[in-house]
Amino acid sequence: MFTTGNELLAVCWEHNCSIAQAVLMREEQLSGRSEKQIRQELREVLAVMRASSRKAVGQPVQTVGSMIQGDSQRMSRYLKRGRTLCGDSVNTAMMRALSSCEVNASMGRICAAPTAGSCGIVPAVLFTCAEKFFLNDRQLQDALLTASGIGIIIAQNATVSGAEGGCQAECGAAAAMAAAAAVQAMGGAPEISLHAAAISLKNVMGLVCDPIAGLVESPCAKRNASGAVNAMVSADLAMAGIRSAIPFDEVVDAMYRVGRMLPTQLRETALGGVAATPTGKKIARSIFGEQRVAENV
Repeated sequence: MFTTGNELLAVCWEHNCSIAQAVLMREEQLSGRSEKQIRQELREVLAVMRASSRKAVGQPVQTVGSMIQGDSQRMSRYLKRGRTLCGDSVNTAMMRALSSCEVNASMGRICAAPTAGSCGIVPAVLFTCAEKFFLNDRQLQDALLTASGIGIIIAQNATVSGAEGGCQAECGAAAAMAAAAAVQAMGGAPEISLHAAAISLKNVMGLVCDPIAGLVESPCAKRNASGAVNAMVSADLAMAGIRSAIPFDEVVDAMYRVGRMLPTQLRETALGGVAATPTGKKIARSIFGEQRVAENV
């Protein structure tokens, strides 16, 4: 069992195993299910993630606020032109992240990873890694297990709720999970996964949650796209031998304390940040009407 990054590493060292194997052992102990049963559930989760990361790319879906509708398809068209600044992997990951966000905003089926508002980051990174490194099903499951281990630690010691800790707690946690998973996919050691996760969280420390009109569309979808890139950058930094100066557990604690310092207006209430700009308020009125918006101010 483990509740912190240090404890997770201790389990890995004691059993000479990966983070994925440590998380699998934990799940077997807690649930009483066999590895076969757990891996079957992982396949089902991955199937939902795969579907959401693809669906809106081929056909835009109607989102509640119509703020992000068609964005993943726009990314797809841009990618096909072959003249991107960041290259295929980064742009493909962004496209997939945007697709999951569109599906979420259309009340479609997604996998909260760790939340619905950050649902695009982990799938985008996982499937981009799968293509880049030719991962088989078991390796993809192991990457998801690794992401889960990081999510467990953050949820137990801090928060993954935007209402409690800002977007750093949602997209930040998702990026940390995805970064650790990417390291696993690239064959990195457990401690490297924790460095990648720590770097990801530090990169967005203090990020506020300010959804326009209170809807999980904008700026949420763009933060999912940038969160996927954050994860990939952090994984590469860690795999290059660059270490986080602050240990993962301390970064998680710092993130939680920063989140508690954020005023209510910057924690998912749509009363601050870009949601409170003149244009943000205008968009809210166009969606919900003058009276409802006035009542919520």
